[in-house]
Amino acid sequence: MAFWKPGAQRPASDLDRGDDGALDAVALVGSGVERTRLPVHRYRQALLALVERYPVVVVVGHTGCGKTTQIPQFLLEAGWAAEQRQVVCTQPRRVAASSVAARVADETHTCLGDVIGYAVRFEDCTHPTRTRVRYTTPGLLFRECLSDPLLSRYSVIMVDEAHERGAYTDLLIALLQKIRRKRPDLRMILASATMDAEAFARYFDAAHGTSEAVSTILSIEGRTFPVDVAYTAAPVRDYVAAAVDAVWALHIAEPAGDILVFLTGRDDIDATLQALADRQAQAPPGGLRLHLLPLYASLALDEQRAALAPAPRGTRKVVVATNVAETSVTIDGVRFVVDAGLVKVRMRDPATGLDTLATRPTSRAAAFQRAGRAGRTAPGKCLRLYPASQLAQMPAADTPELVRCDLAMYLLQLKALGIDNLARFEFVPPAPPAAHMARALTFLASMQALDEYGRLLPLGEQLAEAPLEPMMARAVLWGAQRGCADELVTIAAMLSVATPFLHSDHRAADPRAEIARRKFVAEEGDALTLLNVYDAFVDPQQGRCSAAWAARHALNYATLKRAQAIRAQLAQYVTLHWRLPLRASHDATQLRYCLAAGFFQQTAQWMPDGTFRTLHGTTLHAHPSSVYFTRTPPSRWVVYTELVHTTQPMIRDVTAVDEAWLLQLAPHYYETRRKA
Repeated sequence: MAFWKPGAQRPASDLDRGDDGALDAVALVGSGVERTRLPVHRYRQALLALVERYPVVVVVGHTGCGKTTQIPQFLLEAGWAAEQRQVVCTQPRRVAASSVAARVADETHTCLGDVIGYAVRFEDCTHPTRTRVRYTTPGLLFRECLSDPLLSRYSVIMVDEAHERGAYTDLLIALLQKIRRKRPDLRMILASATMDAEAFARYFDAAHGTSEAVSTILSIEGRTFPVDVAYTAAPVRDYVAAAVDAVWALHIAEPAGDILVFLTGRDDIDATLQALADRQAQAPPGGLRLHLLPLYASLALDEQRAALAPAPRGTRKVVVATNVAETSVTIDGVRFVVDAGLVKVRMRDPATGLDTLATRPTSRAAAFQRAGRAGRTAPGKCLRLYPASQLAQMPAADTPELVRCDLAMYLLQLKALGIDNLARFEFVPPAPPAAHMARALTFLASMQALDEYGRLLPLGEQLAEAPLEPMMARAVLWGAQRGCADELVTIAAMLSVATPFLHSDHRAADPRAEIARRKFVAEEGDALTLLNVYDAFVDPQQGRCSAAWAARHALNYATLKRAQAIRAQLAQYVTLHWRLPLRASHDATQLRYCLAAGFFQQTAQWMPDGTFRTLHGTTLHAHPSSVYFTRTPPSRWVVYTELVHTTQPMIRDVTAVDEAWLLQLAPHYYETRRKA
């Protein structure tokens, strides 16, 4: 593949920063700007002085400058975690929370889970009394407000990568702004990209309501190495094939250095890894072998950590990742980046009122972040799989998640926190569109989570506190009423992890893997197929959680083990927190009925041409990983858990249901849709 390298496409401010490890510290107070150049050994003193003086400190520093690992250690050493208090640092992704905690534990010569720990969804590696620094996700800390509204155990709360503007990050910042009024002793640190720093500072100053500044900005500029950026001369039609060609060209031409590839999702990643493995098998002997690894959010934590570990001797590591590798985590040894220039984001479709997982061009800020990954430890190269002219057409930054996604789950949790007047809630600008909020509240009312006046009902409180999305939680609650919660908990756990099938795409599956897969297929759909997989995995007569058994059936052993761990926690939640029985019915009709009770909003009708049609008339297609990609459902109506849009809109995790059930379970919702 030929790449065109323009003369001046690499902004020095983004890819060539600092000199000899020096740091620039810039403090902005109110409308005035104080600029001070500080050597490295004074960075700690400057930060601690600002934390003492200001309730909110916005730290500007690109990934890799050490803010995530060093700032919590500075606070720990300065006594901010004394007397049973804790310092908590949120990371937007699970892999970042666990890997950073492991690194800080190593740097402080302590055992992970003791003084330094982490907590992510379905995994808690902390000690109830000895942990002083805790890494977690924004969603988990936000949920902690349900049991401790003032987050009283924390003296300092650090929100890392705030510039990504994830939904829970924005909600957590808005809640912290309210908590600060009741807890003036609380200190907050927001780590942000330069472009958002002043906006965050203005948000807290405006909420304070006086002329006195409550926030300040500390800008850290760390040293990185130059990165040469090259582009394709024209747009590529098949970015997976282009990525494979680019990786192979780098492997052949460059003597040393690992390669990081940015793609959109698991399907693209699996296809790329398989193509590279096939190409490597044809390579002449004697050269470096490729050590191929995936990295995406739903991957098991052990597999995610493997992507961060050094490559084995005599190999070149190739990590094929989603935007999970864009920030938060640093993969040492990367010298080369291949960037497809795309990202998969959850978007609210105004025509259908549904969330769509769509592939979109990334932002310019993300493009510079991706290129910068190649210049962390030595000079590097970035190959962008798009023309240079396309860079100017990309948005400057990513759109905040709360502006573009379904708000139902988030508004329900705000209601559970006692925030009834959502119209007056001080969202981090820009606030979600009023039409999105109205649609979400209408849906919550149809789920019987809210009454006609928008007040929280008992069912809504259960759904808000559950460690599941509201639709899945409602299905499990229905299962408890109908004597099949045991199986619904298994389905929920299997839907919480990546697909267990090693070759999930029918179009590219190995024939032996496809034959193995057919043993588990349920005509009723994907949810019951996953139930069959899990039941066979834990069956003593089959394999009893055996890695060898999983390999024989083309299943991912690590994924199944993670599902098993999640299922145990969900079962405990249902029996201890909800105090509901955990029974199995062995009745597929009951299971499908309960899934319809939860996912009645996400329905479609099967058409004779093999497609599916929504109530709004939108044509959908079964995803290649679905049972119904090659089969006809036993009933004309289905529910699904996810709508993915790449070249065409496709539905995943599809289950056949009866039309009568939908009308019985949600008459208000369907009556509204018919009138509309």
